[in-house]
Amino acid sequence: MSEILVGLSGGIACYKVCSVVSGLVKAGDNVNVIMTDKATQFVSPLTLETLSRNRVVVDMFDRDRPWEVEHISLAKRADVCVIAPATADIIAKLAAGIADDMLTTTILATKAPVIVCPSMNSNMYDNVATQSNIALLKQRGYVICEPDDGYLACGDSGRGRLPEPESIISAVREALHKDLTFAGKRFLITAGGTRESIDGVRYITNRSSGKMGVEIAKALLKRGADVKLIAGTVSVEIPKDIDCVRVTSASNMYEECLKYYPECDCAVMAAAVGDYSVESNYPDKIKGDEITLKLKKNKDIAKALGQVKGNKRLVIFCAETQSLIDSAADKLRNKGADMVIANDVSRPDSGFEVDYNTISVLKSDGYRSDYPKMAKRDVAEVIAQEIASLW
Repeated sequence: MSEILVGLSGGIACYKVCSVVSGLVKAGDNVNVIMTDKATQFVSPLTLETLSRNRVVVDMFDRDRPWEVEHISLAKRADVCVIAPATADIIAKLAAGIADDMLTTTILATKAPVIVCPSMNSNMYDNVATQSNIALLKQRGYVICEPDDGYLACGDSGRGRLPEPESIISAVREALHKDLTFAGKRFLITAGGTRESIDGVRYITNRSSGKMGVEIAKALLKRGADVKLIAGTVSVEIPKDIDCVRVTSASNMYEECLKYYPECDCAVMAAAVGDYSVESNYPDKIKGDEITLKLKKNKDIAKALGQVKGNKRLVIFCAETQSLIDSAADKLRNKGADMVIANDVSRPDSGFEVDYNTISVLKSDGYRSDYPKMAKRDVAEVIAQEIASLW
């Protein structure tokens, strides 16, 4: 049984935290709750006492119980602390080290992982002061459970909604069973498509959304890896805690990969890099009834990394519409890679532009494993596990 400390500060989203507490208790955790005075204006302590089956702490100076230095005892007892909702005020206090109520004094005294779940108006969340405070908390090791986008209690619509209870509970589980498989390892990840300019308004590109590469970066990051993401055109948001370099063309990506690869232990080439670019680029819009373009072959990034690999690891992708496994085996061999992830992009239900993928994993030692269609988030978890076996 895990000891979970849940802290509520004063926001309308307090009602959602009732489901968080209930879910943790149902899972077998012992949950203690601390509320600020302002939080009690939104949800009754009695409600949370009923759900947690423990007395809720509000007043620092409450003497109606056996004596103990309570903020210290709760801080020592906790395996994980969660602050939800975390208002701009409580985030600012934590960043400044202010301890003027039971919640802030307890958090300041704990050595357990602390999960902060921001919830506020989108303008407050985007304010430079709030963002600076959040960045400082991240530097100190706090886990930030990023807020959702949507309709807010004030009537606005934007970023600032408290994450759903399932997401918060998932963050607690992750903190309790943190996987540090890649602690100390440095990864270079590529994601998204590239654009090859034709003229001043047109370009050649592909259907890559970048979802797979971004999910892989997230999966490795949460396992303790130091991640450098090189992203081309992507249709998904890149988390702010991922160190990202943005590029446009295949040549841009080639240069950045060769620049950062010497510093890394492993490269994962998940980007859909254009094979060809236009030989003669025109600065202005081309006009005419017919246009003839002469294409030239782009440099092979994966092959270039394979040639300077040394004792590093190289993981590549093979996206094909036919002869998938044969093509993947050829690429694995010809590019000097340690592992190839093969996916059939001819399927309408997986691959490019959708949230699902169906992969096979081949390794240089002859290993092969075929996986069913899964959400790209789950595929990323599988790939992370497979990469771990390369050392």
